[in-house]
Amino acid sequence: MPSEELHAIELLGRVPYGRLATSMRALPFLAVARHIVVGDRILLRMHSGFGYHEACNGSVVAYGADNFNAATPGDGGNLWSVQFTGPAEIVRPSPDLRELFGTAPARVNGEPFEPAFLSLDPHFVSEHTLDFRASPLIRNAA
Repeated sequence: MPSEELHAIELLGRVPYGRLATSMRALPFLAVARHIVVGDRILLRMHSGFGYHEACNGSVVAYGADNFNAATPGDGGNLWSVQFTGPAEIVRPSPDLRELFGTAPARVNGEPFEPAFLSLDPHFVSEHTLDFRASPLIRNAA
């Protein structure tokens, strides 16, 4: 894996959640997902109740994450976003891998959380940074 892709994977590991993008019945949608990196694949955990995982199975999807609301001093004052695009498939991870996701939400939109897992094989990786050291942050007026 090229160094740019390795850096994007390293950034992904700094945040626990991202957004999965694909289409369902010809309409685009975004879904929140929890992620972990295993080897050269990204494993996603999402709520199965919406059927989004089924729409993604066998399709090319995009998965993105950022630090826009969680920048740390380790980010050097920069905001970043990463995106991974490639085919996804429904998987049944081992109990050890499931444990790496951490505690699952209890409910989603008032319904019990039922996990579904996808494996994303990233074929295209992009990373973007916004350097705020060179310009002041804009604050909203009260």
